[in-house]
Amino acid sequence: MNQQASALVTAADISRLAGVTRATVSNWRRRHPDFPAPAGGTDASPTYDLDAVRAWLSARGQLPEDTPADRLRTALRTHPGDGELALHLLPVVVAAARLNRKEREALPELRDDALLRWVRSAAGDGADDIPGIANATYGPDATGPLRTLLRCVVTDGAEAATDVLAERLLEDAGGTGTYLTPRPLADLMARLLTDSAGAFPASVLDPACGTGSLLAAAASAGATALHGQDVLVAQAAPAAVRLRLSAREAAISVRTGDSLRADAFKGLIAEAVLCNPPYGIRDWGHDELAYDQRWAYGVPPKGEPELAWVQHCLAHLSPRGRAVLLMPPAVAERTAGRRIRAQLVRDGALRAVVSLPQGAATPLHIGLHLWVLERPDPQAEAPGTVLLVHAAAEIRDLDWDAINDTVLSTWRSYLADQDGFTAAPGIAAALPVTDLLDEAVDLTPARRIRTASRRTLRPALLARQASELYDQLRQAATDLAGLSTDGDWPPADDRPREWRTATVADLLRGGALSFLRTAPASRRTRSGQPLSQPEPEPGGRPAFMPLDVSENRPASGTKADLPTGVALPLVQESDVLLPEILVGKRTAVARVVEPDETGCFLGPHLLLFRPDRQRLDPWFLAGFLAAEQNVNAAATGTSLVRVDPRRLRVPLLPLAEQRRYGAAFRRLHELRTAARRADRVAEDVTRLLGTGLTGGALLPDGHGSA
Repeated sequence: MNQQASALVTAADISRLAGVTRATVSNWRRRHPDFPAPAGGTDASPTYDLDAVRAWLSARGQLPEDTPADRLRTALRTHPGDGELALHLLPVVVAAARLNRKEREALPELRDDALLRWVRSAAGDGADDIPGIANATYGPDATGPLRTLLRCVVTDGAEAATDVLAERLLEDAGGTGTYLTPRPLADLMARLLTDSAGAFPASVLDPACGTGSLLAAAASAGATALHGQDVLVAQAAPAAVRLRLSAREAAISVRTGDSLRADAFKGLIAEAVLCNPPYGIRDWGHDELAYDQRWAYGVPPKGEPELAWVQHCLAHLSPRGRAVLLMPPAVAERTAGRRIRAQLVRDGALRAVVSLPQGAATPLHIGLHLWVLERPDPQAEAPGTVLLVHAAAEIRDLDWDAINDTVLSTWRSYLADQDGFTAAPGIAAALPVTDLLDEAVDLTPARRIRTASRRTLRPALLARQASELYDQLRQAATDLAGLSTDGDWPPADDRPREWRTATVADLLRGGALSFLRTAPASRRTRSGQPLSQPEPEPGGRPAFMPLDVSENRPASGTKADLPTGVALPLVQESDVLLPEILVGKRTAVARVVEPDETGCFLGPHLLLFRPDRQRLDPWFLAGFLAAEQNVNAAATGTSLVRVDPRRLRVPLLPLAEQRRYGAAFRRLHELRTAARRADRVAEDVTRLLGTGLTGGALLPDGHGSA
């Protein structure tokens, strides 16, 4: 019997299959009478026969070439009891990842009986360390999904296969409201744990670990013992696998359960805690936990679950151990929590509050806060100040390099000399505890820093800085004006041009392109050749980071920004770089590597396309790869959008015509870069002048004239 004959898929599955949005699928249903009729589900959420959908898409030319990940998704959906199957396949991923490339490639070709013998033997080793895996069985009906999974591991890597399994588990668990902590934010939170001597804590706990991104960031920074707990098996199990893949030398313990009600690590004392606690959950156990010993700073009100998580994290720390939590901004000011906030400040448990720009993490419309906490040492005197950093004051467009620079440099300066810390007007201040212990105990950085800044302003310095910024603004405006001429942009014929196109996958097969990205050092291409030579010690060479590409800046990544144990490709002149991950509503921007940038490293989350210059113009390629409609059709995800490079499409045009388009795309790139530079300088000027005028340090232009 053909299992796929009875497979049913949702509109979301169809959008993923065709590489389009859900809205496009809805339009197809309304406008095309021949669109397959629902075969199941409900009126609000119909399902469709997979074979009928594939046939309809194929007839319209809307069916992209299946990727190994797509085939794995289909195998999971067409297999009875697929949620359980996805869970039981997780230890298979770990077992396959332990093998060398040749051994992994041989697995999908084994006979059914030999494949099942290997799986039953290899997957059982260590399965007990993956939450929810108990007495996993692999019968003859599992051989098809097993082969599909192993081919995905071979082609796309163990991490990509894990992502597909996790996606399916969350669908079955109804895991709405579960969000990824973006990697740049996770890295920032982990780096805040580094002490003043540069040492990183060995043991780290995350009591709401979700996908494991915070623990993975801790492992990259040097942690060797990782402890995580999550209420959903669908989150905890993939998190355990991801950590075993990315931090193979670390001791890993991931468990399931509600950390507040049923702490799986009761009695554990860790050196550090990282946590992105659940957002706005009122049913957190207030009634049954009223007399819990963890509430050393006061019983959290029912409407203050985040303050329960704060105290839970502090209870797991050793004296002087540090915790970093991602918090909603309302926790810093809500009336119900003021007594607990006051006690945290009074005892020296709260060391810093950092406000982040909007879009740093879900919910994207809110500027979240980072709370840096420290378990007080009973033998030491409590600190006299709390550091407040308003990182959102001067950072726009979610520039993670700027955020890291502002937050980390300020935090390190504060750690180095808390008594002599110099405030940055409008951005950072070390406020005395006595100033914070007023009636409201409002810890919102923007409000407190604005009040404190007036005392620290230096009129002569602000006047000199304003003059320098005006010089920069005049130069930026001149550059922008020179690029703002209308030019000659003639219309096409009555209708837009249409081209034959090829996918990147087609161009790779034809040799017109080669493709590189950062990858585990052990991963190799199908030919057996390394993607690039591993370079664990970058030395003085910088690496391109995603913001360097988007903002057309020089490569800025240092060794601290690069993951360990990876192959780091070196970029060459005319390579095309495109960010792999787009956060929120950010649009894709590609750029071409200039001659003086040759030899820099390719940082994480960047896609590198190397064209054959005799067949593809680099700027032509960059322009079409980054086209909004192209990226949308090749992307998956919502708040965190990941681009599948193989699905991107490129028109098939003669080289001479490519060069005409390439020159136009380069001109647009230069215009965008100049506009952004002018915008940044204008924002800097207005912010500094506004601070100086409202703080009394500067006088209005022309003061004293008639």
